[in-house]
Amino acid sequence: MSPRFPPLNPLHVFICAAQHCSFTRAAEELRVSQSAVSRQVAVLELFLGLRLFLRERPGLKLTPDGVQYLAEVAPAFQAIVDATERLTQTSEREPLRLQVYQTFMAKWLMRRLPEFQALHPEMQIRIDSSVVPVDFTRHRVDAAIQLGQGDWPGTEVTLLFGDSFQPVCSPKLLEKGPPIEGPLDLLRYPVLHSYYRRRDWDDWFASLGLVMPKEDQPTIFPSSLLTYQAAVDGLGIAMGQPAMLKTELDNRSLVCPFPHSVKRDLGYYFVIPEAMGNRRRLRTFRNWLVKEAGKDQ
Repeated sequence: MSPRFPPLNPLHVFICAAQHCSFTRAAEELRVSQSAVSRQVAVLELFLGLRLFLRERPGLKLTPDGVQYLAEVAPAFQAIVDATERLTQTSEREPLRLQVYQTFMAKWLMRRLPEFQALHPEMQIRIDSSVVPVDFTRHRVDAAIQLGQGDWPGTEVTLLFGDSFQPVCSPKLLEKGPPIEGPLDLLRYPVLHSYYRRRDWDDWFASLGLVMPKEDQPTIFPSSLLTYQAAVDGLGIAMGQPAMLKTELDNRSLVCPFPHSVKRDLGYYFVIPEAMGNRRRLRTFRNWLVKEAGKDQ
């Protein structure tokens, strides 16, 4: 036969009310109404089959059973509180483990991390660079930055910025090449593709009502990071994400040869396991990411 375990919330309310000897003060501490405290105590009394309080005219008073019960359960409840505090404090001191795409890390996050570390020297960040969708039940990470529609089950998500892209290339590539007056003129130059963003060129042309011609032997790089570097080095025109290439566009190691961009119904999200949003270090890092993302918009 299973042991009779009291309902924890009514037990918590009873301890608080008994220590204050007041439903009113217990309600203030717990941030609920006085009637809610009274109902929770009644639930516990019904479970036990005993009166725990005497509601007298001068005020609230514990019954002998209430005095005995408080003396025995209050230390046990405090032990739970203390154990929880020790566990969460230990966890907060551990490095924050983050899963993030390699390109996002190299082109957006890495350049900003020194500022975060200066603001929060007590927090350490450990990065796992992966294109595999995050699975918090299998991967030992606390949070992730993912590209998608924000609909990952069992998670809390915060949008950082949307996914937009447009052609980019080195200005040196254009110096001696044919002029670009229309979108099809881009194809007079070598076209660079990223393996994980193979649809970008097709979608860009489709947004203009055009069809991207089929290539016999397309130049495909295994990551966007390498594709962007190839564009900087003058190997051709890539489809680039301005949010990732702000430094290169600002210093003109990359330029946009045709002024048309496409924004998909996707975005980069900060993703954490469900119900973990109250963890201090996750809140701190998330709020900083949102602030940094807002600077470019």
